[in-house]
Amino acid sequence: MTTQAVPREPQQDRSRATRRRLLEAAVECLASVGWTGTTVAVVAERAGVSRGAAQHHFRTREELVTAAVEYGSDVRMAQMRERLDELADMRPSTLDVVTLLAEMYTTPLFRAALHLWVAASSDQQLRAQVVPLEARVGREAHRLTVEALGADESVAGVRETVQATLDLVRGLGLADLLTDDSARRRKLLGQWASTLDAALGR
Repeated sequence: MTTQAVPREPQQDRSRATRRRLLEAAVECLASVGWTGTTVAVVAERAGVSRGAAQHHFRTREELVTAAVEYGSDVRMAQMRERLDELADMRPSTLDVVTLLAEMYTTPLFRAALHLWVAASSDQQLRAQVVPLEARVGREAHRLTVEALGADESVAGVRETVQATLDLVRGLGLADLLTDDSARRRKLLGQWASTLDAALGR
């Protein structure tokens, strides 16, 4: 009786899986222990891979962490698109949209990004990698918000008001970093939704 050999996972698939585990572990580390505590060794241990395997994918901590935040940003945008698509079928109110945006800016992914911003503010090399990444994320977030609100940016002041919405929820996410700010956040979002409706001519 012959036994069939179990097909081995292709090398390329294993490599992709390892890379993803490293990126997810780096996001978790950034969110929980910040930039200082997020070393290649710590991330490798959390991902369950050797330090050598980690350095095969990412030569430096800067490469690893920047790639992790880019990965996390892509996940954030995908989640935002998915949630806004769900809302679109329900004819969301302005308050629904701004509440969803605020939720997206109080996640571990956003917390990880905040830690990287702080580190990049005093590290020119890291800042050079982070600035274009965040600019791309900002453009996509703006576009998705315009679509979700059904805003007409050809009307004077609307583009700036949409951007102010994103600046507001980002600031609320920052306020939530140290303490649970949910009660105050709900009141502010309710007031801002009314302001936004007036600006959008509703």
